[in-house]
Formats: sequence, C-alpha cells, structure tokens
Amino acid sequence: MTLASLAAAGGTTDVGNPILNISIFVAFVVVTLTVVIKVASGKKTAAEYYTGGASFSGGQNGLAIAGDYLSAASFLGIAGAIALQGYDGFLYSIGFLVAWLVALLLVAELMRNTGRFTMADVLSFRLRQRPVRLAAATSTLAVSFFYLLAQMAGAGGLVALLLGLSGRTAINVVIAVVGTVMIGYVMIGGMKGTTWVQIIKACLLIAAAFLMSVWVLGLSGFSLPALFDAAVANSPKAGQALLEPGLKYGKSDLTKIDFISLSMALVLGTAGLPHVLIRFYTVPTSKQARKSVEVAIWLIGAFYLFTLLIGYGAAALVGPDRINAAAGKANSAAPLLALELGGPIFLAIVSGIAFATILAVVAGLTITTSATIAHDIYNEVIKRGEASPEKEVKVARIATLAVGVIAIAGGVLAYGQNIAFLVALAFSVAASANLPTILYSLFWKRFNTRGALWSIYGGLFSCLFLIFFSPVTSGKETSIFPAADFAFYPLENPGIISIPLGFFLGWLGSVTSKEYNETKYAEMEVRSLTGIGTSGEVLAH
Repeated sequence: MTLASLAAAGGTTDVGNPILNISIFVAFVVVTLTVVIKVASGKKTAAEYYTGGASFSGGQNGLAIAGDYLSAASFLGIAGAIALQGYDGFLYSIGFLVAWLVALLLVAELMRNTGRFTMADVLSFRLRQRPVRLAAATSTLAVSFFYLLAQMAGAGGLVALLLGLSGRTAINVVIAVVGTVMIGYVMIGGMKGTTWVQIIKACLLIAAAFLMSVWVLGLSGFSLPALFDAAVANSPKAGQALLEPGLKYGKSDLTKIDFISLSMALVLGTAGLPHVLIRFYTVPTSKQARKSVEVAIWLIGAFYLFTLLIGYGAAALVGPDRINAAAGKANSAAPLLALELGGPIFLAIVSGIAFATILAVVAGLTITTSATIAHDIYNEVIKRGEASPEKEVKVARIATLAVGVIAIAGGVLAYGQNIAFLVALAFSVAASANLPTILYSLFWKRFNTRGALWSIYGGLFSCLFLIFFSPVTSGKETSIFPAADFAFYPLENPGIISIPLGFFLGWLGSVTSKEYNETKYAEMEVRSLTGIGTSGEVLAH
C-alpha cells in the first residue's frame, strides 16, 4: 500500500480502542514505577535526592537530558505544526536544536564546575547570597510553573483524546492521576529515579519516532519528493506553500517580527531552563557534563529530523481536515498518523509513549522546583545555610507534594485554554531573566548584586507584563479572554524586548553600584575553568 492509497482510503478521527489505550498507559506507569523503586531504594542525602549522587555517566545523562527536553510539545506539537504549517512548523525544531549550541559552548561545563545543586548556587557564588538566591528562586519557580502547567493541561487533552473522554469531571480525574504519579516518582526516587524514567522515556520516544519515520518513507518509496508531493496534494488550502517559508509567519511584517521574537526565546532560553541546568550536576565531572550535552545534541537533532517526516507524513496520510476535526487538533496529528500506519495497537503504543513523555518531563520539573524551595529558599535564605541535610530533604519532599497539588489545580484550570503561550513564556523568562545573569556571573568580573537583581526581576516582570497585554491574553478569538480587549503590545512573544532588557538591566545595575569582590571573582573563575573546589571533581580525582 502507498501513501496515495492510504490517503484515498480516508478514515475517521477516532482514536482506536480506549480500553487498549488505557491498558498501555497503565503498563508504562507500572514498569517505570517499578524501575524507580528498584534504583532509588534506601535513605537519601541531599546530594542523592537532588543530583542522584552525581553518579551518572555523560552518555546516561545525555539520554536523560533528551528525555527531559523532548516534551509532549516536541512530539505532538511540532509534528502537528509541520502537518498544518509545513516549513514554518519545522522552524520550531531548528530553534530548539540550535539552542543546545549555546548550552554546550557557554554554560554546561562552567555551571557544573561552579554549582552544587541549583542555578542559584552559581548566581549567588560571588554576590550577596540571600537576595540573589531569592531572586533566582523566584525566576526558577516562574519558569517551572509555566512549563509544568502546560504539561499538565496537555496531559489532560491527550488522554481525553485517546480515551474518548468529554466530561470535565473525567478529564480532571485524569489530570489528578498524572499529578499523583508524578509525585510518586519524585518522592520515591528523587533525582536518581527521575533520571531513569527520563532515560527509558527517551529511548522509547526516539525509537517510536524513528519507526514512524521509516514507515512513512517506506510508503513513499523512500523518496522525500514523493512524500512532500503527497503532503501538498492532501493539503489543498495550503498547497505548495506547505513546502515554503511564510505560511504562518510570513503574512505580514508583524508576524515576521513575532517569529524573530519567538526564535530569540527558543534559542537563548534553553541555556536558562532550571530543569535542564540541574541535570549538569548529576555527572561527576565537567568533562562528563560536556559529553552529556554532546550526546543530547545528537539525539535531539535526530528526533527533530524524525518529526519533519512525521509531520509531512501526517499531512499526506491524515490531512489537515481530519487533524483539525480531532479533539486535540494539531496535537492529534502524530496519534492519527500512528493509527493510519499500524492500527489501534500501534496507536496505543505511540500514545502510551507520549503519555510517558509527559510524566517524565513533569517529574523533572517537580524535582527542580522542590530543590529550589528546599535548598535555596528554606536552607540558604530562611535558615542561612544551617539546616541539616536530613531536614532539607524532608522539606524537599513536602515541597514535592505541594508542587504536585498546585500543578494538578493549575492543570485543571488551564485545560481547554490556549496553553501554547505557557511554553513560549517559560522560554522567554529563562532567556530574559536567567541567561543574562548566568553569563554575566560567569564571564564579567564587574557584575554585582544589584545587576543580578535588576536583570532577574526586570526580565521576569517585563515578560509577564508584555504577555498580559498581548493578543495571547485578549483581543482575539484564540485569546485566553476572547471577550475582552486590553492588548496594546502587538506581538505574541515578548522576547524581542524582554531579552535585551534583561541584559541591559544587568549591565546598568552593575555599573551604578560600587560592589565588587575581586577575591570571590578570582575564585569563581578558577573553579569554573578547572573544577577545583567542587565536591564532584574532588571525588573524581
């Protein structure tokens, strides 16, 4: 059977057998929880709870980073964007991938050498501890919350689609179950258990994407032109524009500027994502941190090439009309393609992997958030660094439970809303508030406390302010508040303003303050370049 015959056969927007789908979901949860319990038994120190005792190799951590980074938005969202918007949808993949070069060249090794558990360890190293830690914790919690909210709401949408649920009560129960499983992963396994869940999920997700890609290519005679022609033929409204730039972002000068703004957030935001940065502390040496990013780049790059084939395959086999008619719209493209390719069983497997993807990402976000609350806020700010490791871990567990409850409530409230902006906002905050402060801390000796505070808070609140008064929030049918119109900022992405502002405020705050600790800067410079002084490097030697 060829692409043309499958496309001609049509199909429905049904999502297979709900009983089979939920059976696969349960199987994934049982297997991964078993792994978590097996690898993470016993009493945990703070280092083991936050970083898995820095016991993972660069290869293992690279897999885990890929598992942490390749969220359901990467699999379902980008595949759907390519299926409906073609070339412009693939630009998301390019932005996400290029971002890792920034992380590799500027951040990974130096962050690993300078910090212990969290981003705030680095930012506060040579500055005034309490105000900088509090600012860094505020930014971390904001980024994690927006990202977590999008994942939780996405989980409700995915499972509602695959189980044929329509009532809000049933969907809310699904979101609560996802949150409960997430809490279990983190409280039982800490970082070690969470890392193994991410490794398993990365292997499954990349394997599934590879299989779907080869399958689609096989149906087109392993000819990319044939695949693209079939996608164009089955997308009459888009036509040849599906293969050219501009279908989404080329409609006007404003949309082009909006794309530049989005690209800045995607490319620069990754190196400031707290749940990515904390992964650099799970390896024993800076060399392994660098290797883990190199492995992640290869895996993530291959995966995004697969999404190109999956997206155009969905356009060719499923078509935009069926995708838009499905409950998940663009997010249903990959599941519907799996149904076309392998029937209900293959759909259930692919959907189960997508579900496991959400669980792994929310677990990584949760442990990052709990580490920030327990280590940065409780121990360093409230207790001034005098809390015992046992007490800190206890607070981290309590924080995990609290974060889980908040995530469930947020997911319930956000379900059905325009959640795409939450992921973009998380990247924008990371690029505007975190990255300038990280780079200034690592590379500029004149940087000081005022610069850090102005950069973090300025980047954070400018993002929130611009998003609130943008078309994402009001003024359009797709806005959060479609009936209202108080938007004056014309772009949907704040990065083009908030990112330069974050860098500018970091510079301005520093040059208007006389604070400068030459000894601490020299110590940080030596430590960041050599690793001397960090516990992991000492053990390695």
